Amino acid sequence: MRRLLVLVSLAACTALTIALALAVLVAAESAVVSELPQQLAASLGRSGVEHPTTAVLLNFRSYDTLLEIGVLVIAGMSGISLASTRSLEDPALRSSDVLLYALQRWFVPLMLLLAAYLLWAGSHRPGGAFQAGAVLAATGVLMRLGGLPMAFIRPGVLLRLGLVLGFAVFLLVAIASALAGEAFLAYPPGMAGGLILAIETVLTLSIGMILLALFVAAPVSAEHEPEEGGGS
Repeated sequence: MRRLLVLVSLAACTALTIALALAVLVAAESAVVSELPQQLAASLGRSGVEHPTTAVLLNFRSYDTLLEIGVLVIAGMSGISLASTRSLEDPALRSSDVLLYALQRWFVPLMLLLAAYLLWAGSHRPGGAFQAGAVLAATGVLMRLGGLPMAFIRPGVLLRLGLVLGFAVFLLVAIASALAGEAFLAYPPGMAGGLILAIETVLTLSIGMILLALFVAAPVSAEHEPEEGGGS
């Protein structure tokens, strides 16, 4: 009976794989005529930004971005809640590499400048909050490995505020636009550029904080755990 169930499951998976492969081949061969690029180009002037990707993510399809940030916030909170307080406050993640200590003096300021540039450049060229937040998180990882003090990643108000700040501001702008008589997440005329920049700024901080918190909250392996009550 068990062998029969295995064979039936294998046959069903094989049939599903073949059906999906055929569907992909048919979709690839059929030309899809879309007017979306033309519509995007025609509406780019009122989006508040000059780059089409930023216009889609922060204006025309901002629902998707809002939900993505919500998922990141939940992931960050879940990771921190599953981690021990000790791993957040004093994890065994520090390196004793002298070269790392020397290089981080140069890399940390440069990476912070790069994150700021990516945030600013997102309105008119590739960049934006997600890229800037990733660089900001990488800067925090480098600082953590180098043993620099980072009190804001300890459990407390600063950590919680950093995790939810981007999502909260994004949602606040959406609610304010709805109360003003506009559609949900529809920016008032003339204010789209400023609101998008403000949203991306706080999103950069939150994304960096979430990614850094997930790194710091990772469980420390047993071989790195110091023995309780042990000597040197």
